[in-house]
Order: sequence, then structure tokens, then C-alpha cells
Amino acid sequence: MKEDMLTSKNLLRSTGISRATLNNYISLGILPRPQVRKAAPGDGGARRIGYFPHGAVDTVNRVNDLKRRKVSMALIPDLINTPDSSTAPDSSSLQTSPSASGITPPSPDGGQGGNNPGSNGGGQRDDDNNGGSRPPGASAFDTDRPLRLTVGELDYPAYLINSNFEVEWSNSAADQSILGHDGAYGEDITAYNILHMLLNSNTLTQAEDREEVIRFHLSIAKKRMSRMSLSRIGMHLDGADMEALIRLYDNAETVESREMQHTELNLAPPGEPERWHNVYASFFREGVFFVFLPSTSDGDSLLTLLSRRDVVIRDLLKNRRPCLTPLAVLVADLQGSMKICAELPPEEYFELINDIWGAMAPKLRKFYATHGKHVGDGMLYYFFPQPDCSYVLNAVECAQEMKETMRDISRKWRKRKNWLNDLKLNIGLQEGEEWFGSYQTPTHIEFTVLGDSINQAARLSDFATGGTVWATKSMIGKLDVEDRELVTYGIRRVDTNGGEILIPETYSRISNLIDLDNPRFHKFNDIAVLTVTEILDVENGDMAESNLDD
Repeated sequence: MKEDMLTSKNLLRSTGISRATLNNYISLGILPRPQVRKAAPGDGGARRIGYFPHGAVDTVNRVNDLKRRKVSMALIPDLINTPDSSTAPDSSSLQTSPSASGITPPSPDGGQGGNNPGSNGGGQRDDDNNGGSRPPGASAFDTDRPLRLTVGELDYPAYLINSNFEVEWSNSAADQSILGHDGAYGEDITAYNILHMLLNSNTLTQAEDREEVIRFHLSIAKKRMSRMSLSRIGMHLDGADMEALIRLYDNAETVESREMQHTELNLAPPGEPERWHNVYASFFREGVFFVFLPSTSDGDSLLTLLSRRDVVIRDLLKNRRPCLTPLAVLVADLQGSMKICAELPPEEYFELINDIWGAMAPKLRKFYATHGKHVGDGMLYYFFPQPDCSYVLNAVECAQEMKETMRDISRKWRKRKNWLNDLKLNIGLQEGEEWFGSYQTPTHIEFTVLGDSINQAARLSDFATGGTVWATKSMIGKLDVEDRELVTYGIRRVDTNGGEILIPETYSRISNLIDLDNPRFHKFNDIAVLTVTEILDVENGDMAESNLDD
């Protein structure tokens, strides 16, 4: 290797920048594109690695100096490419308006779009700490450039997998060259686990880097997928493939960051002309989006597209097919909301509702809840299967934490208003297997589930009083024995002395708990035979690492 070249690893080590920042500088023209060659002995485990001129270290140091002087990243490329940028003025003397720079300023909202509870809010981000909001090679002001590409126009392999590693959307290029699928997907999404599809793909079998493709996916899945859970995926694999899956899992390095991941893979069979691809994995609350970009293709359009997270996820959800999936449903309503609305000035009522939603948002993110539309000021959330925890227990634990949080909100507002109102959130829980999809307008995405589970959960929320949590017998029955032991539940009965006692671990039909002949309760006739129980407490289980930082 020439003495005047250094590897990308050495450049990162010498300058302390991240790989995402390195790719950003290359895209902006601050650094030259690396010369990608076979790795020399001692360059690590990679077979191919990028080499830069030694002067790249000085260039990065000059960029850092300009950034310390608060010079906008929109201006740095021009300053770096002038003969002497060391005399560049401070940001206070630079005119950075669109007319002065010729560059549209970046939007202050660096977060993810969409209407999900975990969407990141505004706040401009530093280019070196994009938190996954921009891909490697995309600058801050790329987000305001006209899009030349959409997800639907990608003519190279791309697909979206959900948090349970099931394929929710794929294009024909991915079906043909990566997944080995005819594109005719059935209604049961659990049949399309990405690892199972990659292992069984006829088109991927002969690829030189077949195992590296699988290892790349495993490195992303490993943070939330235990070794034991591989057995479920491997139920229909032969012994050799199962052994290979476990070996690759053990050798995969866990990806902890939610920044875009990148690797370079050869999809050609051994002995044939190499077909290198740049493989990108972008993280969203809805899942992980994989794109296989041929190394011979210009990646600028793709990187510009991927920098617009709101556009990408809207395109993906617009094209995602409805699927039949197991789920749990939580519906919560504020007790006496009409009375409270009448008693409070409008601005204070909205403030109260926003207080409730704001306090519940961290709980909902923690338990991987997906927001659905609910009429009025109530809440509707869906809980889908997860690789590292029970979606049913997630819903139960979330309901209990929401109940406890509501007590704090009630105390705060009683002190503030000096009133006697106790704020209560009545919650209903149900599980089922339903159709999940989304409705879209040009500016809005709304998730929806079709089926009886939602109606029954809403009825249970209406049935609940005093801030209680009610769940169906089938919901409790979906819990593992160990998880069920964490839940205190039962039916309150009246003893012979007229007192109330709790009969633990029992259920009752709705018709046995209320008088359906009473006109007040006629609305519950449609769930009269539904068997239910009240959830009183939930011990803290060994739930997987929280989702608060997603």
C-alpha cells in the first residue's frame, strides 16, 4: 500500500469523527471519495476498505476549527476548497441568508415525522450528532433540495421489516434478487420473517457474501433478539441452516446505535464478475428499512431521499400491505370528561388533556405501543408482537403505569384548582388477531385495525369506573404462566354482610356484573357474554430494555 494513504479506520481514529460524519464530508466534497481496495494484512476483518490521502486528517482538523468558530456547515465546503480557509471570518461576520449563500437553510425540525408517540420533536441538531436522522453522506441542507427519487421509484432491492423482523414491504427487485420470493404475499405476516426468508432464498444461496448478508441483519436484530428466540425462526430449517444461523448470530457484533448502518457486500457467485452493493439500514419507529445500492450506481439521489425520514416513512406506510397480525388493544377514557370540560375554561381543559397525553407518552414508548385513532379525548393504542418481550404483558404493564401516572396528574390539578374532582382514566384491554393497515392523506398517516378487538376494548373502557383496568379472560390467558403470576386480578363480590371482597384469579360475564335491564346499561348488551376480570396490580417483570430513547 502506498505510504501516502491511510485507511478509513485510521482516519476515524486520528480525527475522532464518526463514520456518519466521514460519509457526510465525502458527500459535501470536503473529502475525496476513498479508493476502495482489498484490505491489506493487519487492516482488520474487512475484505475491502477505503483509503484516503494523509492530507485528509488536516482537512478534518480545518473543518473542526471552522465549526468551533460557529461557521455554518452550509458554508464550510466552499471555505475548505479555497486556497486558505484559515483566515475565514467568524460566523458573526458571515451572511448566511439564502440570498447570500445561495443555499436554502436547513429546517429547524431535525426529528422524525409522522404521528407516532415516539416521534422526535424539533430542535436543530449538530451535523456530527444526527442521532440517525440523516444517513451517512447526507448534509443538513440536503433535506430542502427537490427530491429526485421516491421509495416507489427505487429500482434496486429495498424492503422494510418491523420490530419483530417480519417483512412488511418489499419491492420487486428485493423479491427477485434478495428474498427469493414471487411477490405474492399472504395475509399472515408471521410467515415472512426476514432471517427465515434469507436462509431459504434460492437467489441468495449462491452469493459469495450470503452469510455476510445474514450476519448484517443479525447484528441489527441481536440487541432485541435472544439466542433462544432463534429456535422459533429455525423451526422449518434443516439442521445445517440452523447451525449456520446460530454460528452467525454468535459471531455478529451487536449494533447499539440507531444511526444508519452501512456495509459493502458482493452478491455475485464465486468465480463470477463481482457485483458489489452498498447496503444501508435506516431505523424508524415502524421498523428498519434496507436498501441494496449497486456500487456502480450514483448514491446521491438515494442519500438525499433517506435524509428525508418523514418522506421515506410516509412512502413506506403508503405502500405497505395490510396484514393479519396478533395484537393487544388498549383503550383509555377520562372519566367525567364532559363534566370537567364544562367546569374548566377551554384553554385549561386543553392544557389538562395535553398534560395527560404528555405524561403517558413515555409509558407508551417504553412498551412499544402504536397510536390509533380514538374519537374524543380518549386514547387508543395497539401492542404488536416483539422479539424480546410479551406484547400482551406490555399492554397490561402499560395500563398499570398509566393508572399510577394518572394519580400524580390528579394530585397536581387538585392542588392547582382546589377542586374535589379526582381525575380517573378508565382502561379496557382486549387481544385478538386482526387486520392492521393505515390510511393516508398527503400530509397525514393514521394507523387502524379492523376487527372486534377494538370495539370490545372500547366497551370495556366504557364499562370501567373509578380509574379501573378491565381485561378479557382471553387476554389474561395469552400470558405465559410466569407472566400471569406477576398480575393481581379478580372480581369484587358482595359478601353476606354487604361488604365488598375480592375473589382473586376469577372472571365474570358482563351480564353477571350489571343489570342489563337497566336502560343505563343497554349499551353493553353486545358484550353481555364477554368474560372479563379487573386488573388490580402488576409486579415489575423482566421486560426488555426500555424503548424511551427510540
